[in-house]
Amino acid sequence: MTDSHPTAGDANGASPGPIGTAGAPGALADSPPPETWELRLYVAGETPRSAAALANLRRICEEHLAGQYSIEVIDLLERPQLARGEQIVAIPTLERRLPEPVRKIIGDLSNTERVLIGLDLRPER
Repeated sequence: MTDSHPTAGDANGASPGPIGTAGAPGALADSPPPETWELRLYVAGETPRSAAALANLRRICEEHLAGQYSIEVIDLLERPQLARGEQIVAIPTLERRLPEPVRKIIGDLSNTERVLIGLDLRPER
C-alpha cells in the first residue's frame, strides 16, 4: 500500500514555478518558495488503526500545512526491510523527513496537539 500523495505541484510532485501577475513578469520571483514538508507514514496492512492514522494525518496537514506537504504511506508488510533500515519499532509511525531534523511520532495521530508539537508546528506549553 505505497500511496504517494503529493498535495502541491503536478502529478509527479514537482512544485510549480512562481506565478506572476499579468503585466508584471516575475512578480513573485523574489518570494522564497513555500517550505515543503515531506512526511512518511509507516503502517502494517490496511487495518483500522492504519486508516485512522492516515485520516488524522491528512486532516492535520490540511488544517496546518495546506498545499505545503506530501505524504508517502509505506506498508511494512509489503516492504519489511524498511522497518530495520528506518528504525521503525512500532506502527503506525509518522516520520517527518523534511524540514530537518527528522522526527518520529508513534500512534494513530488522534491527539492533534501532540502531533503538532511532535512536528514542531506548535511549541510545547
